[in-house]
Amino acid sequence: MTPPVDWRRPGATVGDRLFAALAVLRIVVLLNAVAMNLYRAENFQRPLAGALVVAAMVGWTAFATYAYADPARRTRWLLVADLAVAVAAMASSPLLKGDGFNATVPGFWVAAALFAWAVQYGVLGGLAASVCLGATDLLIRDGISQAQYGNVFLILIGGPIVGFMASSLRAMAVERDRAERAAAAATERARLGRAVHDGVLQVLSLVQRRGSELGGEAAELGRLAGEQEASLRRLIRAQDAVDPETPGGVVDLAAALGALESATVTVAGPGTVVEVAEPVATELVAVVRACLDNVAVHVGPQAPAWVLLEAVGDRIAVAVRDEGPGISPGRLEQAQAEGRLGVSGSIRGRIADLGGTAELSTGPFGTEWELTVPRGAGCVGSRP
Repeated sequence: MTPPVDWRRPGATVGDRLFAALAVLRIVVLLNAVAMNLYRAENFQRPLAGALVVAAMVGWTAFATYAYADPARRTRWLLVADLAVAVAAMASSPLLKGDGFNATVPGFWVAAALFAWAVQYGVLGGLAASVCLGATDLLIRDGISQAQYGNVFLILIGGPIVGFMASSLRAMAVERDRAERAAAAATERARLGRAVHDGVLQVLSLVQRRGSELGGEAAELGRLAGEQEASLRRLIRAQDAVDPETPGGVVDLAAALGALESATVTVAGPGTVVEVAEPVATELVAVVRACLDNVAVHVGPQAPAWVLLEAVGDRIAVAVRDEGPGISPGRLEQAQAEGRLGVSGSIRGRIADLGGTAELSTGPFGTEWELTVPRGAGCVGSRP
């Protein structure tokens, strides 16, 4: 059965499982060391001292198995002591067996300390422990045979490899935990969004319509209800845009434009997260705000306006439309000649800096700006 994820320690389950496996390995290599020393008992010049060293290995194995079982006890001092015991057991071999010995007293038992360092500290920890054990194995011998070289080589590559695998497993576990948190948060946001939409938003929309129909003070109440409905929709849209996987410097353009929605401004998007570089989003929002300011000034503060966001192919398009009387011919050119650079600077200038285009359609039907920016202008893409 899979243990529950500890959200406070991302990837902690990986370390716990690796140390649990290491506890089994300690017992296996200890049994091997005891059996081999009994088999080669005649190789000991000091058999009583050898028996004491083997007994110490048994005792340390029992203590280490207990100590590593709790993450709180896996301190630096425990790791240092574990490695020191392994080095000491290995260094005692020439004293117990005399010069010219072939196999060390602990044998493969030292691999437990090596792998503990690799699991706890990754590649660098495995490398440090392997260097200590390999150097000790070389220093206690009179010469280096081919078999001894092979053993040391395996020690030197074994520690870093196990450390790399442990670090990779932890990183994968952290990514899994993050994805699970994001999925859980998205599910909860969707549930709350449905609840709000089915309840509060519908009531506010009904109050707004009925207030407009009744007129008088009820109309003011309806207007306030409409503003609250728009604010609540912006809040839901902004919450849906929260994503722990979104890299730094990237924002959701749909959510950023949604913040401009009000009782008179309607914002429509593709229903997906449209990721763009933060400076691009800032400029586009500024351009749309300038267009809406023009609607409020030249059409009326209560004039309705519509903002439409599309992300198709290699471009991102934003349309801003109103139903005012339109712009009379030559009016923009006259404003620019008089030094009023609202359209040329705030709208066309910003879009030109992003490598895009700003096309204006105006007439008795109203005014519409078509703002197009290539995805190459820092755009990352869109996703559900």
